[in-house]
Amino acid sequence: MLCLESINKITKPFKNAVITIGNFDGVHIGHQALFHEVIEQADAISGTAMAMTFSPHPNRVLSQNNHPPLITLYEQKKELIESTGIDVLICVPFTKAFAEISARSFVEGLLVKQIGMKAIVVGRDYSFGRNREGNIDFLKKYAPALGYDVIVAGWIQDAKTRALRVSSTRIRKLVMAGKIREARQLLGRSYQIRGVVAKGRDRGGKLLGFPTANINLQDELAPDNGVYVVTVTWRGKKFIGVANIGYSPTFDDHLFTVEVHILDFDKNIVDETIQVNFIDRIRDEIKFSDITALSDQIEKDIKVARKMRLL
Repeated sequence: MLCLESINKITKPFKNAVITIGNFDGVHIGHQALFHEVIEQADAISGTAMAMTFSPHPNRVLSQNNHPPLITLYEQKKELIESTGIDVLICVPFTKAFAEISARSFVEGLLVKQIGMKAIVVGRDYSFGRNREGNIDFLKKYAPALGYDVIVAGWIQDAKTRALRVSSTRIRKLVMAGKIREARQLLGRSYQIRGVVAKGRDRGGKLLGFPTANINLQDELAPDNGVYVVTVTWRGKKFIGVANIGYSPTFDDHLFTVEVHILDFDKNIVDETIQVNFIDRIRDEIKFSDITALSDQIEKDIKVARKMRLL
């Protein structure tokens, strides 16, 4: 996949470009359906399957303090979009100046003339341009004169309820509630955080007998406080783990932490990047009477993780 991180890098129109545009936070099964529709439409006209997204998320520029944490950071989002088979990803640096571009200029100047758009695939609630003045009706109005087709894709519904549409907002709420299994159904994969392992407080190994990898979250969505079965990827290798998210109430230090005990692992990975996939929630975070009681419970949590036979 060709990834362009500035529209200024587009030097000539793409061949029969078919494009979808959005934030795609989570790259969930609804987004994946859009990408597959783009690929099918592009194949039908021997064209280029394209997606356009934005960084930072527009809400972080326009709302500043009123924005949700991200389900997927940019690097993971890029990897997930590439895995769908999209040919070209354009990541537009989102600024207040970009937000002031009119819908007509966006469509005619950027999409049609610069990118070479022959078709656009959008969801039913798609809007764009200054003050969201552009929508599906707007796209259809100018389509004949500007020479492109508008394909409106249906919403993907929750396979369990058959009533609710799949959305980033729903996934965010499920993850925040610790409902990892339900979120996985809508994502089409396990919820993942990734980050650099930081030096911890030397309690996991020395006091408890279970060394942990500590991750400082940057901008990601954190699952609800509790203990989870996870898989951990490090240098392309996959391991089973148990993660604790919360404030370590047994130690009363009131510091939010993400601590992962990786099973059958003895490497020093401080300052290295790991990926943590959340498989299931085992229990709430509990304040134990002493360190021995906590250590005994961790042993039980590890047994639960081993029984799941994830590898």
